[in-house]
Amino acid sequence: MTNTDYQSDTIKDVTPEPVDAPRIVVLISGNGSNLQALIDAQSHDRLGGGEIVAVISNVADAYGLKRAHDAGIDAVALPHREYDSREAYDGALIKVIERHEPDLIVLAGFMRILTPRFVQRFLGRMLNIHPSLLPDYQGLHTHARALADGVASHGCSVHFVTEELDGGPVVLQAELQVSADETVETLQEKVRAREHLLYPIAVQWFLEGRLQFTPEGAKMDGHLLPDHGMRLSHADAAEELDEELDEASQD
Repeated sequence: MTNTDYQSDTIKDVTPEPVDAPRIVVLISGNGSNLQALIDAQSHDRLGGGEIVAVISNVADAYGLKRAHDAGIDAVALPHREYDSREAYDGALIKVIERHEPDLIVLAGFMRILTPRFVQRFLGRMLNIHPSLLPDYQGLHTHARALADGVASHGCSVHFVTEELDGGPVVLQAELQVSADETVETLQEKVRAREHLLYPIAVQWFLEGRLQFTPEGAKMDGHLLPDHGMRLSHADAAEELDEELDEASQD
């Protein structure tokens, strides 16, 4: 046998094993606009090579399930009202999620407080997005609370999920300067646009192995992030979103 024959038998005629795409499961409760941002990013190959394999909702008629179905993604309704306790529901949810073998679980408007059992099961593999500059305004009604306090800046945060509500290590934030005539509705619209910008980036970084959860906090490329994570300024976010900047915001 010649050397050429040997190489042909062992290299040229062997088909490499295909590498499976990282698997993402998204949890929702409602409209699913952040889900749509992730679907759009995936369609443009901007999700770190990841594939959304399932969307699960605790609300049976959530519009986000239609978004998933239209995109050819497995859409699963698992209504929480059919379970006697939070623990029973989370136990069932764990089973449904694990059936899809995810590398990452993304909470996109999932309006449930998670049990410690659930969090510990997927610790380090769960991201959430919250409509405030954490640690400010954890919980609900963030825009109304920010306006009531007269804050000059607001925004959104992507963070790892831990047992503390909205208290996990922050990965990425986008800032928004609050104008004098801002309302809850206008603030919500501007913050939501920033959510749609940030979330696919954070998911991409995680699936590329750049973003990691550690006992010390979130790390990016091996470096520990500050408490507020990486922050996109108002001007930079506005530029990415093609928003008009007034003179005050450019100072």
